[in-house]
Amino acid sequence: MIWGAQGSLSKLTATSKNTASTVARTLGIVPAAHPAHGEAATPSAQLPENTYTEPITLARAGVRRPVGHSDLRVFPVALGTSVFGWTVDRQTSMSILDRFFLLGGNFIDTADNYASGQSEMMIGNWLRTRGSRDRVVLATKVGQSVDNPGLKRRGILAAVEASLERLQTDYIDLLYFHFDDPFVPLEDSLAAAHELIESGKVRYLGASNYSGSRLMEARVLSANGLPRFEAIQEHYNLMHRKEYETDAALAAGAQQLGVIPHFPLAHGFLGGEYRSRADGVGNARRMRAGQHITRHGFRVLAVVERVAHEHGVSPATVALAWLLSKQNIVAPVVSADTLAHVDDMISSTDLRLTEQQLNDLDRVSAYSARRHA
Repeated sequence: MIWGAQGSLSKLTATSKNTASTVARTLGIVPAAHPAHGEAATPSAQLPENTYTEPITLARAGVRRPVGHSDLRVFPVALGTSVFGWTVDRQTSMSILDRFFLLGGNFIDTADNYASGQSEMMIGNWLRTRGSRDRVVLATKVGQSVDNPGLKRRGILAAVEASLERLQTDYIDLLYFHFDDPFVPLEDSLAAAHELIESGKVRYLGASNYSGSRLMEARVLSANGLPRFEAIQEHYNLMHRKEYETDAALAAGAQQLGVIPHFPLAHGFLGGEYRSRADGVGNARRMRAGQHITRHGFRVLAVVERVAHEHGVSPATVALAWLLSKQNIVAPVVSADTLAHVDDMISSTDLRLTEQQLNDLDRVSAYSARRHA
């Protein structure tokens, strides 16, 4: 990671207990307010006391990708918060959000059912205490909570109201339908979203875990006046390629949808931290990495680690950089348990893999039923 005139990442890491204000004060960098929602700010020279600063990594603060046809501009990695309130406590979540924001991140992903709403509550508390709402792009999902399951009109409207309260905001930038609901006509769900967009409570709509055929159906409905999906969130990584690449990717390309991959590190397996199922013991989320402990999995990981060694970066950084090289990919959603995980996800946006390295990763991870043993 290169910080140029602002210094090295190691200096920032050594002061991990510093607040964003302290670090920015030391560097003499205090960006002013954003000219537009989600955009980077222009730095000024003074630091008012007790003011939470903008991201100090100015080069990264200007790195933004569009989401579909919307005016949302997001950092190329989204901070996933499914672990907030589950394996990450309130204090740690605040530190992780601070670090992500400080290093240039502006895209936060959550859902109404993450830790029974605690994830949204922790984010809401951070937004309120930092005064940063207009400087981040906030995405959440509805349809899977115990209180408001499914995608009927009443459930969608009630779920959004509950999310707004927990998030302590009056609008959601990107609202996903968390999973397709085959028992509700898609037209009805889109009509409910239209009400929310017209009221200003939701800006744009996305779909999570939808098939290509349903995405095409939604496109037809949007041509008749209903809101269109601007983004899709799909399970996609070096260990899980076939389902996305042979289905939803086709619809994404045809409709110019922004693709937001989830599980980009295969539950941590591609980070190289899990060599046996025993390595996940004690962490319910990480135990899922055990499904990839196969001959094929270790072949993929070996190439990832070789490329990481060639660049002097972590395996996780390589896995994310591979995703970012793919067509229509906007920003993988990466969960972080520690500040070091945040640093890894941010550094992936700096890494440029060679054509040979990309070919090697494509080849070793290509799906084959015979090789998945």
